[in-house]
Amino acid sequence: MLRGVRGAIGVEANTREAILGATRELLKSMADANAVEADRVSMILFTATTDLTAAFPATAAREIGWTRVPLMCSPELEVEGALQRVVRVMMLVDTEMAPESIRHQFLGRAAALRPDLAAEGKR
Repeated sequence: MLRGVRGAIGVEANTREAILGATRELLKSMADANAVEADRVSMILFTATTDLTAAFPATAAREIGWTRVPLMCSPELEVEGALQRVVRVMMLVDTEMAPESIRHQFLGRAAALRPDLAAEGKR
């Protein structure tokens, strides 16, 4: 069964190092929390707020060895008052886990985006 695993993380600065470091942290957290192995990932969609322009977040997945996973980056919608400098991830994973067992990861200040899921992710 394909299941979606959500995640988001705040990025401290619009630099390549900050974007890729935060994205690597998020991907590792998502994988660890849900026992995800790269060969079980069907695809990952990354979005980034439009103030993050120094790197493609998908590069972080390649850096951790996920070289065969299809990846796509897209800008996040610009909504007035929305949290800035955020990378979001939707990972589709082949898993036997039930939907209520998925541990979505909303890290740092991005926990404000989905406090309900952020709390569940800390189980």
